Amino acid sequence: MRTLDTAAEREEAAALVQDRHTCLIERGLAVPSGDDVPAQFRTARALSAGLFEDGRMLACLLPEATPDPEWGQGPCLFLRSLHTVPRHPEDITRLITLWASDFAARHDLPHVRAEAPTRQLRDAAPIARLLNRLIDMGWDLYGPGSGKAGEVARLYLNAEHRPGLGALIDCRIPAPQLPQRDRSTS
Repeated sequence: MRTLDTAAEREEAAALVQDRHTCLIERGLAVPSGDDVPAQFRTARALSAGLFEDGRMLACLLPEATPDPEWGQGPCLFLRSLHTVPRHPEDITRLITLWASDFAARHDLPHVRAEAPTRQLRDAAPIARLLNRLIDMGWDLYGPGSGKAGEVARLYLNAEHRPGLGALIDCRIPAPQLPQRDRSTS
């Protein structure tokens, strides 16, 4: 796991997002609504990260520390715009889950939160399978709601130190910084 520092890496992440969206649409699944997600990766304003194997990007995301998302309690690592390479034989989502839990714990964030789009184009079975898979990986379903990606399932994962994970996933992402509260409005 490392930050996407160059324009070429950010463009590769944008292309991965577009490929994932095309794959979801072909399978009749929900795609994030609202913001232009590929553009979020093209800009250098947001901290963007990628999971790489042998120089190939397998996943990209926008990790952010937040003091309290609208639907949670307390600080957390929020995984925004998580996308994986379509039709990859490895379970990339499991690797991201392990990494996120450990990363949050190493930086004294007690939880990881994420949102999965649930607006369906054809039927709810694929989203149910995805949510069941995530629950099997240790995620808790916090409940439905309106999120950054439209209608979403809110997911919650406890932070957990995983000492041996460094042998599997090298992490070169700086510690997330919680935003400073505006003291002038307090």
